[in-house]
Amino acid sequence: MNLSFRQMMTFREVMRSGSITEAARALGRTQPAVSTMIRTLEDQLGLRLFLRSHGKLAPTPEARFFLEECEEILARVERTERTMDRVSALQSGKLKLASHPAASSVFLPRLLTRFLEGKDDLEVSFIMRSSDVIEDLIASQQFDVGFSETPAPRASIRQVDYDLECVCVLPPDDPLASRHAITPTDLDGRSMAVLFDQHPTAIQTEAAFRAAGARFNKRLELRTFLPGLQFVAAGVCVIVSDMITAYSHLMQAPQDARLVIRRFRPRISNSVSILTPGYATQSLAARAFISDLEAAVERMRAEIERELTAH
Repeated sequence: MNLSFRQMMTFREVMRSGSITEAARALGRTQPAVSTMIRTLEDQLGLRLFLRSHGKLAPTPEARFFLEECEEILARVERTERTMDRVSALQSGKLKLASHPAASSVFLPRLLTRFLEGKDDLEVSFIMRSSDVIEDLIASQQFDVGFSETPAPRASIRQVDYDLECVCVLPPDDPLASRHAITPTDLDGRSMAVLFDQHPTAIQTEAAFRAAGARFNKRLELRTFLPGLQFVAAGVCVIVSDMITAYSHLMQAPQDARLVIRRFRPRISNSVSILTPGYATQSLAARAFISDLEAAVERMRAEIERELTAH
């Protein structure tokens, strides 16, 4: 037996309308085509579904039982079609995102908020983890998209890398705020907040001071630059921060409470990457979010560059 959905839909319509003619009209088919399909269905089932008397159809008990089965099957198919329509419109499905701390507080939540508009049935899992943990989550296909500091290339991960420059963040009343670019010599002996010793930005910053013969006064050691902004605002220190943290500050701070962001030379690099599983096909939702994330990174670069060249 090889029943088709069309046969079941035709049978259901005949049962609902009680007439071959009305069923044909509702289905947009000819009356002979509907009659032939019902006869073929009876032959396949080996059952009489309708008794015909004086041009009218009377369903048999077997037909009423078969209708229950058809209704259940067709309802499931119709639900699946509606679900897939929403998925194809990015309104449904699941998306799992993992972000390193710098982007998880403001940058990605704001982007994700815009992305979710009009997608009420799209389920999102969004977590913050360290970059090395994110790398493993993506490589093992536990998450769809990762945003982290750039890892070493590996076959199990596809990555799009962005070499972002770090910027110097100062209190608004700092004497150096009038400078176009800040150098280690300008910060000779000044209290600094930096990341832990093994972090690439900390290594590069200390090396820049050493090369310039300037005193590197590491007053605060941090795991992320975000709390460093509060210390800068209080006049405790200055920081050479990753771009995402500085941009997040500009996105949310009132104009009269903004810290000063200036270029730092020599250039300190902080590379970040969009990571996706290397051996998995991306969902439509993941591809759409990645496209938005790529655009957001480029927009951040442009806006930070405008901020740096405006003074």
